[in-house]
Amino acid sequence: MKPNTIARRSFLKKTAAAVATAISLSIAQYAPLANAADKLGYPEKEDLKFGFIKLTDMAPLAVAYEKGYFEDEGLYVQLEAQANWKVLLDRVIDGQLDGAHMLAGQPIAATIGYGTKADVITPISMDLNGNAITVSNKTWEAMKSHVEMDGDKPKHPISAAALKPVVESYKDAGKPFKMGMVFPVSTHNYELRYWLAAGGLNPGYYAPHKGDSSGTLDADVLLSVTPPPQMPATMEAGTIEGYCVGEPWNQQAVFKGIGVPVISDNSIQKNNPEKVFGLREDFYEKYPNTTIRIVKAMIRAAHWLDAENNKNRPEAVKILSQPNYVGADYKVIANSMTGTFEYEKGDKRSEPDFNVFFRYNATYPYYSDAIWYMTQMRRWGQISEHKPDAWYKDMAAKVYRPDIYKKAVAELVADGVFKKEDFAEVYNTDGYRGVQDDFMDGIPYDGSKPNEYIDSMKIGLKGETKL
Repeated sequence: MKPNTIARRSFLKKTAAAVATAISLSIAQYAPLANAADKLGYPEKEDLKFGFIKLTDMAPLAVAYEKGYFEDEGLYVQLEAQANWKVLLDRVIDGQLDGAHMLAGQPIAATIGYGTKADVITPISMDLNGNAITVSNKTWEAMKSHVEMDGDKPKHPISAAALKPVVESYKDAGKPFKMGMVFPVSTHNYELRYWLAAGGLNPGYYAPHKGDSSGTLDADVLLSVTPPPQMPATMEAGTIEGYCVGEPWNQQAVFKGIGVPVISDNSIQKNNPEKVFGLREDFYEKYPNTTIRIVKAMIRAAHWLDAENNKNRPEAVKILSQPNYVGADYKVIANSMTGTFEYEKGDKRSEPDFNVFFRYNATYPYYSDAIWYMTQMRRWGQISEHKPDAWYKDMAAKVYRPDIYKKAVAELVADGVFKKEDFAEVYNTDGYRGVQDDFMDGIPYDGSKPNEYIDSMKIGLKGETKL
């Protein structure tokens, strides 16, 4: 907690009390705060602890803290880095953390009972895009002859079809080809699997009904879990030949000269939904005003991050480079956070949407995003049996909570922080993005028809298939 947080807390509490007891003095100076209190009510719980993993997409939490947006809502927040995604989720479930920066798949998996069982909800999404797939120098050199070139540079996006001959050479030599991802229900796992399968490689299946959680059944490429900050060192040691991870750990490989990113997730699926803010369902039931105020602060932070064509990103990078947040070198974080992304050393390309926090309705928790994650869980066996379309829709509505989000938006509009037209699509959406046809393999996705989408995949479980 900042040294002056206690003093500011005291000031804000006294101000709030003055607003409540001295209306005649507060009409001009404190009217916005008084009106917000009348509509929403003060937070039921003021002191909060949120967890995060050291990745650049935790930025909305850091910004909401550093810019005082949490304090504007009467919330006094501690942000605490966690060792890995499992520890983070467990600490939210057992109440040691009030909420956390989460993998989008974590609240869904917990609620359906994959891995652990708990009712965890998502009232706000934290970002779009932000991941990449990186391979070791050795693998890149073996791949490169199979990559289509554009002049003297590789043509992007690079398909996993270029990796397939390399994997086959490992098989011929009797060696497994191994890659890393951050957690079994992570976006990174599903993105890596999507990329591999689109290139004709089977990333393997899970079989929870058989007690097999390895995810390697029938696999051409063996995927294993490595915490994000450890990815570069694990690859450098030769334990894995590549990985899918968020930033800054792809750019770290470039800076260290140990690997080459081959594709960003924005090229696997345009504006891919990424992290979410997760908390227990009973936390919202017990502290509804607090939850809505958390979401308000995070929406403001997301807007600040994307404002005026990312003009605040250099300041955001400075914040994130602090050791209590991401702790990587400023230049490494800036390589992706300020509108560019470097592939081979020196091949820096413009990618203004590599990290998106507010635009394209990035903060809205779409049901169709939740359903896409569940289609991938079914595709790779984490959901071991066929489920009807209605099941996917019901589970999405249980976990993703646009009702909370919309309450926060209404409050921000009433406060005068935003205009209603800033959220025009939010007011009109049914929670589904519509047909999305911007995946790298061209297969369209309609969140209202999950089984039709699952069945359209060449590699993966479908229909009534059960391992």
